[in-house]
Amino acid sequence: MADRPRNQNGVVWLVAWRELRDQLRDWRIVFPMVFLTLILPFLADFGAMLALDFTTKYGTPLIAERLVPFLLMVVGYFPITVSLVIALESFVGEKERGTIEPLLASPLKDWQLYLGKLLASTITPLFTSYLGIGVYLLGLIYQGIALPDANRMAQTLILTTVQAFLMVSGALLISTQATSVRASNLMASFIVIPMAILIQGESIMLFWGNDQILWLAVLGVTILAVLLVRVGVAHFQREALLGREIDVLNLRWIGRTFWRNFRAGAANPWSWYRDAVLHTVRKLRASFWALILMGAGSIAFGYGWVLDNSQDILRALPSGELSGLFAAGMPEVSVSFAFIWGHNLRAILVILLLGLFSFGVLGVLMYLLNMGVIGAVLALFSVQGASPVLVALYGILPHGVFELAGLILSSAAIMNIGIVLVTPRPQQTLGEVLLETIADWARVGVGLVLPLLTIAAAIETWVTPELLSKLILPG
Repeated sequence: MADRPRNQNGVVWLVAWRELRDQLRDWRIVFPMVFLTLILPFLADFGAMLALDFTTKYGTPLIAERLVPFLLMVVGYFPITVSLVIALESFVGEKERGTIEPLLASPLKDWQLYLGKLLASTITPLFTSYLGIGVYLLGLIYQGIALPDANRMAQTLILTTVQAFLMVSGALLISTQATSVRASNLMASFIVIPMAILIQGESIMLFWGNDQILWLAVLGVTILAVLLVRVGVAHFQREALLGREIDVLNLRWIGRTFWRNFRAGAANPWSWYRDAVLHTVRKLRASFWALILMGAGSIAFGYGWVLDNSQDILRALPSGELSGLFAAGMPEVSVSFAFIWGHNLRAILVILLLGLFSFGVLGVLMYLLNMGVIGAVLALFSVQGASPVLVALYGILPHGVFELAGLILSSAAIMNIGIVLVTPRPQQTLGEVLLETIADWARVGVGLVLPLLTIAAAIETWVTPELLSKLILPG
């Protein structure tokens, strides 16, 4: 019995070795990857040298210093995109070639087969990425350009590794769901484009020199990669892979499935509220209370961060801006009910979209950001001598009771999407699970969040300004 886990892991490596052997046997795969991987570092070295000469000439060496690790990140990212085709055709390619039936007929378990393919599809992109990074660093040494410091090197290498796992796990998931190599290659844009945007964000952090945010990016990408692997393992079914010949966009089936889950068998609006909506809320209890605790922590963090950096923040603001604001008590700002209601609704929808693309992670981060802003605003009032408790009671609590409740409920439903997606459901396809969770979010959104946001917008429009006008702020 003690040898069983080791034997099972050995089977995973056997599958991976079979895949690697097939990849390395085909020169049409190996030659383009190695050739393109070796070209880019030389171009990056040449670009770094030109940048150093240009910035030194005009007295801005800091830009070139930050450009070197940025090019290191690009050199590590580019070979992964080239090698991504291996993961994209891993399952569906073998299905088209007719070589997957013997593998699927073997006594391998689904998770062993999937993880073996994942390892084989990750090793090659990582090897080419590290090869490109090595050539780039050798070029820097040859040209006498200073290498990035140890911390920056560690960040870049770890980011490259976890981004490779993220992209490959996403491509492998696409390969299990697609019915043709052509379809999987077209769907690769849903991986490459978001990753390119992520690289742009990371490059901004590099040029700012913000190490803490970069380490948070490493943590975020790692979480997304683990969740993608978990989703793939949870929803991989060899029977579905063999039985699915062609995908048809059946809008009628999508609409019927969504409506069936949204309605939940209710005969009238009252029974829908009593049974379906409240049943969904009960399912979200754990996520709801977890978000309340995380939100309180985010408010405390935002409050403390502003207090710790209050002098720098005040120096960055135009002279007298905050003083003038507080001296006026509160400026008369005419904000309509429709504007406030629409703004809150857009925020909820943005959190939903971000959550759908990240298994709830980005949606929860946006929620925490909103809560952190509340703490930061209260701290700004405190810095100017106002009571943050009174500001919260007069300016936030009246409408915030309803608005924050709606935000937490919506975010809990989005978190639930990620939880359900990574939970194995052999009797359902990935599309059915996704439609069910979106219907849960819509049920809570229509039944509770929308009314709460409407009440909050009404109070914020006609009640909160009156209360704030009675609050005497320090001049």
